[in-house]
Amino acid sequence: MRFLADQDVYAVRVRFLSGLGHEVVSVRELGLSQANDADLLQIARQQRRILITRDRDLGGLVFVRRLGAGVIYLRVLPSTQALVHAELERILATYTEERLLGAFVVVEPARHRFRKVPD
Repeated sequence: MRFLADQDVYAVRVRFLSGLGHEVVSVRELGLSQANDADLLQIARQQRRILITRDRDLGGLVFVRRLGAGVIYLRVLPSTQALVHAELERILATYTEERLLGAFVVVEPARHRFRKVPD
C-alpha cells in the first residue's frame, strides 16, 4: 500500500509500515511540512496515497467538506505504541488498499473504527 505520513507521524511508525513492505513517503520528504490539512488531503488523493496522521481535525475536512482520500487517524500514546502497531497491522491485513482509499479509519489500542467516506 501507498501512504503519505503527516508531519505528526513519528519516524518509528514510518519504519514500521516500511518494514511491512508498504511505500511510505512523508510530507517532510515532499517539502510540504508547512502545508495545510486540506492541501495534504488533496495531494494524498492525487497520488492515490492513504494519509496517515495523528491530527484529529481531519475528520471535519473529510466528512463535512468532503476533501481527500483515505485517512488513517492514529490515537496513540508512547505507552500504547505496541498495541496500536498490532491493530494497524490487523487493519492492513483485513482491508484492501482500495477500501482504505475510500475510508476514514480511527486506530486505537486493540481496536479500530472503519467509516466509509461519502462520494
